[in-house]
Amino acid sequence: MHGVQPASGGALQIAAALSICTYLLPSVLKRFQVARPRVMVTVRSGHSKEVLEMVLAGEAEIGLARSLQHPGVETVSLREDPLVLVQPRAHRLVTRRRARLAEVADRPLIFFDRGSSDWTLTHGLFRRAGLVPNVVLEVETIETAKRMVERGLGLAFLPHLAVAQEIRRASLEEVEVTDAEPLSRSLDLVHPRHRPLSVEALAFLEALRAAIRELGGAPGRAGHRRVAAGRRS
Repeated sequence: MHGVQPASGGALQIAAALSICTYLLPSVLKRFQVARPRVMVTVRSGHSKEVLEMVLAGEAEIGLARSLQHPGVETVSLREDPLVLVQPRAHRLVTRRRARLAEVADRPLIFFDRGSSDWTLTHGLFRRAGLVPNVVLEVETIETAKRMVERGLGLAFLPHLAVAQEIRRASLEEVEVTDAEPLSRSLDLVHPRHRPLSVEALAFLEALRAAIRELGGAPGRAGHRRVAAGRRS
């Protein structure tokens, strides 16, 4: 009888933003695999709007995105994920670790994913200050932007989640902008409002919270639930 039983002990469908797939999910799924080795996990990626659509359509039980709200889902905010200005430590473009926004605007800057909320936040920071940033490169992904910064091609505002390891290893260093408001978005888990989470999803959430605690820095409102009528993609 054991020979004809399915090898899997359940299934879990996850939709996640591209940056979360790259920088967070590997460590989360490693923990989850230890706790639930027989669960078959399916991961689909996309922008925040696509993550939301997959959850609403029932194609994923849970979604992971940044600052994602919609009346059809319940949102669990796990931590804040600020956009931090980084430069290569070996080829500093700003001589000090603190700078005014006008000084940053004059340095070569790298923007990523035009039209995304991260792009809009960064561009809006300069626009509100009446500054025109010296954008020398626009690329499609966070990872590409980070590699360009490491090569000394410019500075970039990147999610802390994406550069935490490089900052710890000191290949990149954070530059504090002294006269501008911080840019931040929350790291959120969403699921349909009227559907309880499965045992597999609850185990995944536990692994997710443990991985986030291990990351350290930029703590958020762990476990805080909210439901909003608007949506930000």
